[in-house]
Amino acid sequence: MREHREVAGSDALNRYRAVIFDIGGAVDLEFAWEIALDGAIASACGMEGIRVDPAMVEEASEQAVAAFAPDVAHHMIETLCGGEPVTVARVMRRVEAMTGQLDAFQLRPGIEDLLKRLKGQGLVLGARERRWERLERAGIADLFTRDHDVPPAECILVGDRIDADIVPAKAAGMATIQFRSGRWRRQRPRSEAEMPDAVVTDVAELEAAIAAFVD
Repeated sequence: MREHREVAGSDALNRYRAVIFDIGGAVDLEFAWEIALDGAIASACGMEGIRVDPAMVEEASEQAVAAFAPDVAHHMIETLCGGEPVTVARVMRRVEAMTGQLDAFQLRPGIEDLLKRLKGQGLVLGARERRWERLERAGIADLFTRDHDVPPAECILVGDRIDADIVPAKAAGMATIQFRSGRWRRQRPRSEAEMPDAVVTDVAELEAAIAAFVD
């Protein structure tokens, strides 16, 4: 299923020259990372004598997503710890110690082939990723351009979060595609200003959405 707004008129033909990927959620599945983070939060709460089960962790996650929390881990911990600041701080430190060096990159099935096809079409591919070495280890770093001079109005942003990806990209003048996946799959826009231009749930839908912009 692909949801989209009507964005491709005659003035948009051949307008887009670059696709910028927020790596987490679109290229990196993030499933392993989310499992590790949730497990660390449950374990750290347990060390404080706060017993939580998977259902409680899932509910805390959903509340953080619904609240558009910029720091999902902190919001989840506040929820599970009842907001008690000293306990929250201790749990947060433990979670950071457990996950700080964790590298759980999982290349989304089919995404590497799509990236190659897009690059073969002459599109510039950009990556929003602070840890570039993760892309190198995954063997896809050479598909991306670290620095480019394509104006925002000629870029398409692909990301999984409305708050951190879609909204700032729209504000910059980019077209936007929300890739609903993982923890953020339930996040929904709260206003017209937060509406992505297209919504996809798999690689095939993503390729079709990009084609609608550039063909």
